[in-house]
Amino acid sequence: MQIKQSILANTFRAILASSALMMVFAAPAAVAEVKIAVVDVQAAILNSEEAKRLLAQIQEEFKDEEEKIRNIQTEAAVLFERMQKDAEVMSEAEKRRVQQQIESKNNDFVYNRQKLQRLIEERQQELFAGIDQKVQSAIEELVKSDDYDLIVPRQAALYVSEIYNITRKVTEKLNQMSARKN
Repeated sequence: MQIKQSILANTFRAILASSALMMVFAAPAAVAEVKIAVVDVQAAILNSEEAKRLLAQIQEEFKDEEEKIRNIQTEAAVLFERMQKDAEVMSEAEKRRVQQQIESKNNDFVYNRQKLQRLIEERQQELFAGIDQKVQSAIEELVKSDDYDLIVPRQAALYVSEIYNITRKVTEKLNQMSARKN
């Protein structure tokens, strides 16, 4: 699953991270009291039990379409192998016919794969709608419980020591929230 972030949000996060770094260099005494953390939101979501369940649901939902695509790919591979193996003994008309079949299978494969990708993306958006609010709530709970002053997205930082990475904690909080809901 690919989580899309707007350019404006990324810019804001970069400014926020830059501001935090400026605070570190501008006022060392004050920064000693500031508790900063980073979180990889996408990893936190994808490692959560809810996301794993939803992704398994999507996989189950589209397994027949995936099987159809694999079959088309296999049929094309068989035709291609036949073409390579028997090319010397085939007539020109037969070669053209097999080549057309291969091209047709390839077109079917590309069309069905793209169609499936669109369907999966649409379904992911449906199932994952609202997860951003859950992540925000999980982060807010961590801010309150662990007394963080600033949490920055991992993508906004050039380097972060693992001791500041709270992605696992966010995932755990998401799992707790999901368990409370059920």
